[in-house]
Amino acid sequence: MNKSIGVNIIEITKREIKFLLISIIAYVIVMLIPLEGLNPAGHAALSLFVFAVFMWAFEPVPLAVTSLILMFLQPLTGVCSFEDAAIGFANPIIFLMIGGFVLALAIQKSGLARRLTYILLNKIGITPNRSLFTAVFATGLLSAWIENIVAFAMLMPIIKEIVELMGVKNPEEGNSNFAKTMILGACFASLAGGLGTQIGTAPNLMAAAYTNISFLSWMIFAFPLAIVLLLVIWKFLPIVFPFEVEGIVGGKNTLQEKLDSFGKVTKTEKVTAVILIFTIILWLTSNYTGVDTYSVALIGASLYFIFGIIKWEDVQSELDWGLIIFFGGALSLGSVLLNSGAATWLIDNLISFLGAGTSPIIIMIIFMIVGVILTQLMSNIALAAVLIPLSVTLAESTNLLPATYAIPIAIACSLSFTMPMADPTVAMAYGTNYVKVKEILKGGVPIIIVGIILTIIVMLTLAKPLTGL
Repeated sequence: MNKSIGVNIIEITKREIKFLLISIIAYVIVMLIPLEGLNPAGHAALSLFVFAVFMWAFEPVPLAVTSLILMFLQPLTGVCSFEDAAIGFANPIIFLMIGGFVLALAIQKSGLARRLTYILLNKIGITPNRSLFTAVFATGLLSAWIENIVAFAMLMPIIKEIVELMGVKNPEEGNSNFAKTMILGACFASLAGGLGTQIGTAPNLMAAAYTNISFLSWMIFAFPLAIVLLLVIWKFLPIVFPFEVEGIVGGKNTLQEKLDSFGKVTKTEKVTAVILIFTIILWLTSNYTGVDTYSVALIGASLYFIFGIIKWEDVQSELDWGLIIFFGGALSLGSVLLNSGAATWLIDNLISFLGAGTSPIIIMIIFMIVGVILTQLMSNIALAAVLIPLSVTLAESTNLLPATYAIPIAIACSLSFTMPMADPTVAMAYGTNYVKVKEILKGGVPIIIVGIILTIIVMLTLAKPLTGL
């Protein structure tokens, strides 16, 4: 028995050492390649970027540990000071994640999530397919109006409850295809649904600001795109991860018995619902009140503490602090790519490579592919902040409308369906332990390809009056 354990430990150690060495070798290779026009700090940042990609993809150490390694490697390699590297942990998205986690935890602890789960299933149906439909469209439609991460965080307790109702045991061991489809369906839907309105994602707002597109004009082409993408997610994920369950154990009787056992809505559930509704209203009216979305998340979270719905001890034990550290490191790396000039160097070289006379449609597609690739590895907000102004400048210099490239780039920045560092929602889905990184890739890559194709179709049809393509 002990000998077997010893062999397993040696095998695990060999695997970890192998992928750690591969990551270091990738870093060294990039550092040795001459990159004309890129300053030393940018060159080192690009090398660290490649190192991080390998480390996060193969996981020789936990994701959070890689982020900690990146924190001290940045000053050691001359990319930036430690103070500048630590700025990633002060990013507003970190506090949005924490606020979202607290909201989800409060909804779960109060019992409101459980009651809502049974009511939804009683109305919509008890089959795995109906449950997935509920998870995808509830999250997707909600994320069109509030932050993606918050929409996902609010649905997560309900998803976990449904998974348990289906008779799945220990889904955190990664042994359930149904659990994978539910968590990935809601995660991907939060990103796809955010495409539908200008306020759905930060890249949308940025593109709208640079192109002066009205709220309604954006919805005319983007909302149909979001709905079709939600349908694709709903239908595609069960193909990749076929359901191993047939329905809720006990059927409708289980639902009704549970609903009856809950009795009347408790005072705690009522207070939880009121705070949740108040928080959502603040998000929907942020343009009028001037209260930013990050502050709203913390306001809602604080109210749950003040009214005693949850205690700080609950957050200490339940919140995945490793996930916060991981994402802070990812944001730090994204920031240094921008500040060192590495990201701009990549785009400038791409534009030079394309040359004059290239078709606007080809340029649009290339911009989208670059945006999709980079958004898997860095903050989509930071990426949009670089790509959208560059795309508008390029469009205007060639007598094209500003929206020609800005809209597809904004959409591409939100197609971050593959890596935990791509978006907080993907990080949270990974944090459930229902899915591994390779499974997120397996489900996400085909949907990204479909998303690019659908966006091109929309740009050439519904969005044509805005782009002139």
